[in-house]
Amino acid sequence: MSLIRHFINGEEFGTPQRTGPVYDPATGKHQHDVIYGTTADVEAAIAAARAAFPAWRATTLTKRSHIYFRLRQLLAERSDELAALVTSEHGKVLSDAAGEVARGLENVEYASSLINLLKGEFSQQVSHGIDVHNVKEPVGVVGCITPFNFPVMVPLWMITSAIACGNTVVLKPSEKDPSATVLLAKIFMEAGVPAGVLNVVHGDKTAVNAILDSPGVDAISFVGSTPIARAIYQRASASGKRVQALGGAKNHMIVLPDADMDAAADAAVSAAYGSAGERCMAVSVLVAVAGSAQPLVDAIRTRIPKLKIGSGTTADSQMGPLITREHRDKVASYVKNAPAEGAKVVVDGSTQRFDSDGFFIGVTLLDNVKTDMKVYTDEIFGPVLAVVRVDTFEEALKLINENPYGNGAALFTRDGGAARQFEFEVQAGMVGINVPIPTPIGAFSFGGWKNSLFGDAHIYGPESINFYTRSKVITSRWPDPSESQIDLGFPRNY
Repeated sequence: MSLIRHFINGEEFGTPQRTGPVYDPATGKHQHDVIYGTTADVEAAIAAARAAFPAWRATTLTKRSHIYFRLRQLLAERSDELAALVTSEHGKVLSDAAGEVARGLENVEYASSLINLLKGEFSQQVSHGIDVHNVKEPVGVVGCITPFNFPVMVPLWMITSAIACGNTVVLKPSEKDPSATVLLAKIFMEAGVPAGVLNVVHGDKTAVNAILDSPGVDAISFVGSTPIARAIYQRASASGKRVQALGGAKNHMIVLPDADMDAAADAAVSAAYGSAGERCMAVSVLVAVAGSAQPLVDAIRTRIPKLKIGSGTTADSQMGPLITREHRDKVASYVKNAPAEGAKVVVDGSTQRFDSDGFFIGVTLLDNVKTDMKVYTDEIFGPVLAVVRVDTFEEALKLINENPYGNGAALFTRDGGAARQFEFEVQAGMVGINVPIPTPIGAFSFGGWKNSLFGDAHIYGPESINFYTRSKVITSRWPDPSESQIDLGFPRNY
């Protein structure tokens, strides 16, 4: 059984004082062990990052850009290898894993234009002989803490912008599927990023707390559940760190009676059950307005038996297992408790049996869900779709806006006026019109509102450049040559 080590200062590092298991979710087999970092391990990574910072900050923008073009090429060439690692430890099907790598590459491509992104501004002659300009400078060492559900994409959301801006990074990936992140760090080095600029430390809360508390870390980027995001924001900001902490979600998709019901049903199945629902942009609540409800429920029910669930490496699989046995059982408990809360179980995925010891579960469709039920209030993070029936579009919009989460929201309709009203009034950070999962492209920024975000900055895109840099404003005045007593070597009336 192989041991997954930290990657610090360009080398694999670490003595296994404590380890954790890494499973193959499709078989349930314990396939690797990963070292759990001590406070000393984390401090070693931070020290390497701090030592590498001055030289990396001084590296020219042109050279950084050349490295990023090389990085993009290497990641593309090894995308199949990265996707296979994701599938082996996370369980998602290979097509989903490949899509994750592709979405991560968007951020490498965006950050490759760092010469343009890091341009400052200049105002000449703001007063007699006085000019003013500003520059964007890196913040220093950035701690990046990423979740299990996207072990390639979410790290690339953070580290590409942070390193492009001249920072160095200590990355703490999920201990559940850590191998792809180590490979990412090695590819960054192969592209020309110097040792110590990107360091990877594995572990649990011991490693996380060491990053949050260390005075050697200047900024924190985090993606995870809302309770943890809130705690990380409070703890890190209390010690003076700059923090962006993206939390959980309860994403709603409204379907109006005029919508194309087949298109809406296809979108709901894909958005709710893709990647086994283990994504923060998954649709977990379907808000059916008036006459759309029953046709929509019927259309989704007829599609569910056609959904192929199996190992992520099987060519025709459309959904893989959940990440752990414990999480599978927790998801099943929500389904089993739903009837007692008053919901109607249209399709019960918790009772589906599989010829495998993997962490599989079937998909669930619940109807007549009310907003005080746990299947509505909790972030289940599994393949469970709850249908809430309302009478009007205004009622549906109010329901979304009163929800404590505000990550993503979608509307399916043919009515341009309703779409425009929804776009204007909905309280969510990312909005889809006839698009169920409105994750922005790399040139925009990703992030929600309300309890889906702690801090001011969304992740990747333009907001990430501002987060990972500090603005310095320089006001300068040079004596007029006519006032100088020094011979400048040219006429004083130039």
